[in-house]
Amino acid sequence: MQASAVARTRPSGRDAGRLLRLARPRTQRGVLRLLGHVEALLEGVAERAQQAVHVLDRFHIMNHFSKAIDEVRATEVRKLAAAGKAPVLKHSRWLRLKRPEHLTDAQEDRLADLVRRNLRTVRAYLLEEDFQRLWGYVSPYWAGRFLDRWRTRTMRSRLQPMKDVARMVRSHRDLILNWFRAKGQFSSGVVEGFNGKARVITKRAYGFRTSTALEVALYHALGDLPEP
Repeated sequence: MQASAVARTRPSGRDAGRLLRLARPRTQRGVLRLLGHVEALLEGVAERAQQAVHVLDRFHIMNHFSKAIDEVRATEVRKLAAAGKAPVLKHSRWLRLKRPEHLTDAQEDRLADLVRRNLRTVRAYLLEEDFQRLWGYVSPYWAGRFLDRWRTRTMRSRLQPMKDVARMVRSHRDLILNWFRAKGQFSSGVVEGFNGKARVITKRAYGFRTSTALEVALYHALGDLPEP
């Protein structure tokens, strides 16, 4: 069963978190057609809602960091094992994912021990922690200055996955700064919650024989349809 689909919803308003339409781009042409709709939507918003601000949400930015650090960590774990060194990074992923204020005393001690080591994973982690200071800014101008300085340091880090993040930050600089122009009031929490529910339903549909059955299940759970 081909279950790839694109769901359309709205992050706010009467239809917030409600499944409005499903599309299945099964071919390359279908994907390009879908991307064309997205571009047309952005152009339409720019033309008809000139006061609208296109924001690259904080959640998605930090998700790039998580993937980059996981890549650095996985590579370093393999190198340490090949060199016969102690697996100091074993079970360390959750130490990074938890916010410092949520760490237990034992976890704080272990994290402090890791930070003292000259590990590539630790350097990537510290770059991420430094980037978190961005969200404390209020002025888009000073936030932009901070972004530029952070990107320069990261490009000198010799950590390729983190350098890729720095390039992403450079190419999306204006969209990131729009978060500050919108005064941090935008959050994609509704959309992310919707996506999480859709993934759960998709997992339940592994035994379905047709994609139509999956569509019915998604509409039934997320479409907020009236009771029969």
